[in-house]
Amino acid sequence: MTVKTDIETQFKAILDGDRRALAQAITLIESTRSDHREHAETLLAALMPNCGDSVRVGISGAPGVGKSSFIETFGLHLVKEGHRVAVLAVDPTSQVSGGSILGDKTRMEELSRNERAFIRPSPAGQSLGGVARRTRECVLVCEAAGFDVVIVETVGVGQSETAVAKMTDLFLLLLAPAAGDELQGIKKGIVELADIILVNKADGDLTEAANHAAADYRNAVHMIRQASPNWRVPVLTCSAVTGDGISKAWRKIIDFHEKMTEFGEFSNKRSAQAKAWMWSEIEESLIVALRQHPDIRKRMTRLENDVATGVMAPGTAAREMLAVFNGIQDPQAP
Repeated sequence: MTVKTDIETQFKAILDGDRRALAQAITLIESTRSDHREHAETLLAALMPNCGDSVRVGISGAPGVGKSSFIETFGLHLVKEGHRVAVLAVDPTSQVSGGSILGDKTRMEELSRNERAFIRPSPAGQSLGGVARRTRECVLVCEAAGFDVVIVETVGVGQSETAVAKMTDLFLLLLAPAAGDELQGIKKGIVELADIILVNKADGDLTEAANHAAADYRNAVHMIRQASPNWRVPVLTCSAVTGDGISKAWRKIIDFHEKMTEFGEFSNKRSAQAKAWMWSEIEESLIVALRQHPDIRKRMTRLENDVATGVMAPGTAAREMLAVFNGIQDPQAP
């Protein structure tokens, strides 16, 4: 089978909503092999006219807040309403071992078995904030496969929230019941990214605490400049265990989508994200090309040692590498 025939077969299977073909395409997209990369880009080019028709929801929250439980309950609610839901759960990669947990399917067992859902844990690798470099492309392939709600879950640490907010239509911040001084532990920058805030675990003995926390968060939100003049960030409570508040959260997401579309902010945001994506690809590709440049590889150990020991300033070393990369004659021997 030729590469062209293989791509045509994958293309048709993805448009038919074949989950196995979708999983294979994402594996191809995530591969670092140059031939796989070329294959993936050809496939994406063919799929592009069929992409974009979904609600892209970014979800983040600190570890232990119940993200996976919430996403399963939320996803099951959506499939019952007739939606097709894709979950791209970006998995933390250890900076020591390079391994990742990849356990989201086991934590969303019921949703993963549903034919109208697709769950894909992806190792974050070395990308900024833990968001997989190819997550944006995975979103597009999921859309081409007919999933009209695409959820991107972050690891909930570092700067991953910012990266996810830049590739989704709406950023949902999930919080645990807390009050008073605990509010100080939530980064202002993360709250500023949120389009909707949900206080999870509003059930049983924690119901009252969740309601008090939601009131505190509402007061905090009022003191933060709103990202859009056409939307005031709502703070709601929900329970992934009982399902209370889940349908209301979905209605708020729809309200947000409709409001942003009405005022032209939706299309503007998607366009800005596409441009930023292009530049991000350029930056990351340049770094890879620079590191793989044979003449730079010859100098890299020496320059790194000189910087580490204080013999050379980091900026000087960087300029030397860039000079070599750009083909400018370097006065220093490797």
